[in-house]
Amino acid sequence: MTVPRGPAGIKNSLVQYRGGDKHLCPWEKNGNENANEFILLGLFTNEDVKATCTVIFSFCYLEILSGNLAILLTIRGSHLGEQPMYFFLSYLSFLDVCFTSTVAPKLITDLLVQWNTISFSGCMCQMFHAHFFGATEIFILVAMAYDCYVAICRPLHYVVIMSRRACYILVMASVIGAFIHSLMQVLIIIQLPFCGPNQIDHYFCDVFPLLKLACTDTKLLKIIIVTTTGVLSILTFVALVISYVIILSTLRTHSSEGRRKALSTCGLHITVVLMFFLPLIFTYVRMADSVSNDKVSALFYTMITPLFNPLIYTLRNADMKNDMRKEWGPQRLSEGN
Repeated sequence: MTVPRGPAGIKNSLVQYRGGDKHLCPWEKNGNENANEFILLGLFTNEDVKATCTVIFSFCYLEILSGNLAILLTIRGSHLGEQPMYFFLSYLSFLDVCFTSTVAPKLITDLLVQWNTISFSGCMCQMFHAHFFGATEIFILVAMAYDCYVAICRPLHYVVIMSRRACYILVMASVIGAFIHSLMQVLIIIQLPFCGPNQIDHYFCDVFPLLKLACTDTKLLKIIIVTTTGVLSILTFVALVISYVIILSTLRTHSSEGRRKALSTCGLHITVVLMFFLPLIFTYVRMADSVSNDKVSALFYTMITPLFNPLIYTLRNADMKNDMRKEWGPQRLSEGN
């Protein structure tokens, strides 16, 4: 038996599965209870909207690549890389490129075709990398907040505390923590049976859309994921907010020039944290089945935040603007030729 594609096929498959007749499950008929591939239903069904969004998302993806790579190469090619703040910013830019690249190319390609398949192993791979790069970015943002705290609240000990060795330890701890988190998500999903409809109502493979397709009760797993991912996001966000409140409260003892510079730096960090964490919390904390809202939230932390990060960190940062002019200005480009 094959699963008819389209809304009617989804409805019929759901009726067959929920009716308890497991012999009607398409993959069990072939002696395999798990799906070999999934179909990503994507963001839109309207063809005109798809064409418009293909152009928009392609432009956004190119901007994300060019903007973040420009920041990365500027920092690595100048003296800015010696400062912990820019050291972490270079990794944040690298992670933005990697995180978006796990989702955007497939999203743009799928907008051009009607039915968009992804293999089971490809789905697991995409989910692992999306969670890995996203979680690493969360931990790097925490490291950047810690660097800001030490610079403002303990300036006399800053060089000792934020040594290059300490920076590398924070990056390695971020990578290890993100790897463990991502592996847990994959291990949760990979053991589930998928014997019903294989249409994922999303534009990339993620935990909650896949749980809805599993042929078993997943209420406990949803609670576990909300506890691990959702609560972790909330606690991290609250910790970051508290740290910035402490930082801002100590600025009263600084000079007006020091206050201005510290407020500018903290303002950049707070803007990025809000843009990244609020949609993330909205996606992974709610237990509701509103997939359309989840898609919109996911767009923020997979496409929009990485798009605005280069603008946020360059337009209001004099050091970055000066070094980017030196690295990418007409004089430097003419010298390269």
